[in-house]
Amino acid sequence: MEYKGLIAGLGNPGSQYASTRHNMGFIVLDAISELAKSRKSMHFEQMEISGNFELFKINFAGTNLLGAKPLTYMNLSGKAVAAICGKYQIAPADVVVIHDELDLPLGRIKFKKGGGNNGHRGLASIQECLNTPNFQRMRLGIGRPEFSSQVKDWVLEKFNSEELDIVNQVAQATIKGLDLFYRRGQGFATQYLHTFDPTAK
Repeated sequence: MEYKGLIAGLGNPGSQYASTRHNMGFIVLDAISELAKSRKSMHFEQMEISGNFELFKINFAGTNLLGAKPLTYMNLSGKAVAAICGKYQIAPADVVVIHDELDLPLGRIKFKKGGGNNGHRGLASIQECLNTPNFQRMRLGIGRPEFSSQVKDWVLEKFNSEELDIVNQVAQATIKGLDLFYRRGQGFATQYLHTFDPTAK
């Protein structure tokens, strides 16, 4: 089967990292998996779980796609993404990376292709291993701590119950944005995602 793209959610494996800020990508991939398992039309199938990644296939908006959670820990995410792209002949331009973003407040989403990595080691690893920055980035805000010296602890801190409510809304909005992206293109997806506001009633 030919796959049209890869959706990779970044995070760290292990129960101690579940529901932490750095695991926004894993949280969204889990939400996609649960949705796909509940909808026959999405044709969910677990493909493989190796030392480097957990991989499944889905039909998303009529498009055959792969979904992946790198299990290499964040700083080596590119090793897993590049291995999948090589094995399934997926071009970097057809990769969507979902990750946490310090420079956006919790609840905000930005979607863009290419650009800098803003100190995000997972993105830097992917760029290095794919040998290009030109992949799609789904940037999910987690906000910044007061002091830069606190960043390491901040990203590995678990969300509280109030924050998790927003995180779940963000996950659902990201899924809707991906649906728009694969059905109607980047412009429609970007317009929806960039105006998403979890506080709006």
